[in-house]
Amino acid sequence: QVQLVESGGGLVQAGGSLRLSCAVSGRAFSSYAMGWFRQVSGKEREFVATINWSGGSRSYADSVKGRFAISRDNAKNTVYLQMNSLKPEDTAVYYCAADQGGISSFSFDYDYWGQGTQVTVSS
Repeated sequence: QVQLVESGGGLVQAGGSLRLSCAVSGRAFSSYAMGWFRQVSGKEREFVATINWSGGSRSYADSVKGRFAISRDNAKNTVYLQMNSLKPEDTAVYYCAADQGGISSFSFDYDYWGQGTQVTVSS
């Protein structure tokens, strides 16, 4: 079974940076597309970024484009989300997810999910 564990969340001031990590256990990590989503309590889960199996294709939500960067290290079974120039509206629980299909911005395409990590940006 595939398990995903996020880390790296925390409290940061506006304009600061954080790097989230998602460690994936189980087989065939390098064959999965990976994504990051976020959710604020009471709201729907929102797409943030996605990366294909090789890292050669990436896509971002408009709200984070130019500030966030997704990357992966298949040797370490880990996907990252570098978040720069953070804003209070980036505050959310961030989830990583694995998709056995191709790159996608739709949460229903993803097969496995982590438990989430809280990111809080103070103004």
